[in-house]
Amino acid sequence: MKPMANRAAAMPAFEIREIMELAWRTPGCIHLEVGQPNFPTPEYIGAAGIKAIEEGFTGYTSARGIPELQEAIRQKIFKRNQITVSSSNITVCPGAVTALNSTIMALVEKGDEVLIPDPGWHNPKAMIDFLGATSVPYRLRPEQGFLPDLEELESLITARTKAVVINTPSNPTGAVFPRELLENIYWLAQRHDLYIISDEIYEEFVFDCMHFSIKRMDVDDRVISIFGLSKSHAMTGWRLGYVIAPAQISEVITKLQEALVSCASSITQKAAVAALGGSYDAVEQMRDAYQLRRDIAVDILQQYDLYEYTPRGAFYLMVNVSRLGDNPGEIAKQLLRETKVATAPGSAFGQSINQYVRISLAASDEDIRTGVKRICQAITARS
Repeated sequence: MKPMANRAAAMPAFEIREIMELAWRTPGCIHLEVGQPNFPTPEYIGAAGIKAIEEGFTGYTSARGIPELQEAIRQKIFKRNQITVSSSNITVCPGAVTALNSTIMALVEKGDEVLIPDPGWHNPKAMIDFLGATSVPYRLRPEQGFLPDLEELESLITARTKAVVINTPSNPTGAVFPRELLENIYWLAQRHDLYIISDEIYEEFVFDCMHFSIKRMDVDDRVISIFGLSKSHAMTGWRLGYVIAPAQISEVITKLQEALVSCASSITQKAAVAALGGSYDAVEQMRDAYQLRRDIAVDILQQYDLYEYTPRGAFYLMVNVSRLGDNPGEIAKQLLRETKVATAPGSAFGQSINQYVRISLAASDEDIRTGVKRICQAITARS
């Protein structure tokens, strides 16, 4: 039998998957490993999806998305992000993952280099490497609040650098890039003629600060922003993301959508119209719940003298577990065995935070309280 495609076969599995599989086989496990809202999709959104089915709206749509959804996105981007766009700038995708991958495929080819955050979500690196390009990590250090150092970032740029990927609010750290930092990143990209791929999937979950979209800076068509409803509206299974891009790039992304997935689910698109056009009360309630859980986790870490920083967005927190060893994957398994708490190993997000695990705040208050205490007790018992 002839071999499979080398790049596809060599693509590494996401390290968290192994922990998830073990966790589901562990009775009484507290799940702090998964980045999925523990809230149901708001009822009015589900009702819109049901109505679409009942009315027979179940066929193909334009690869860009139905006109009602394009208009809802345009209105949302204007009102909540202060960005003016038209339908030529919008592509609707089945999830922000597809939106991000399609954007990378539209811009990056073999021989290119792309700067990616470390720690950062694994997907951009996987896609960049799959395309035969080179992912170049830039460090986000704990002592700097997991924010990039601009001089270090600039030092990594070469003649082959095509783009820089940013993610704010951040997975896995919960860091929120301040407006001034984002402005400086934009000017850096402008000086070196780079694209900026901005992952803004956690935009609605910021605490004690404001989210600023770097797309607002875009005066010369170099910023592509990725948004979605999975996190903000608890719609992970519905699969709805969208890309805001310069028209010529949006056209290529749309062609890729046609080749890869034809279009996003027509039913989900109708639900998304309701989500974007309806009340944001449920979104704000979720944000407040995540902030409370963050505060619970931070308070416990302080009690055990394990506090390092306070995340300002998303629903994640990194915990230093270096006292338990130097193999993050094994540490996560050890914590699962000994405490029945599932966490994500830091090595799943890059090489710079191997001494950390990520905990997800998308769990109940009681699970956060109990789970973080168990982790702290396991760490301090080894001191």
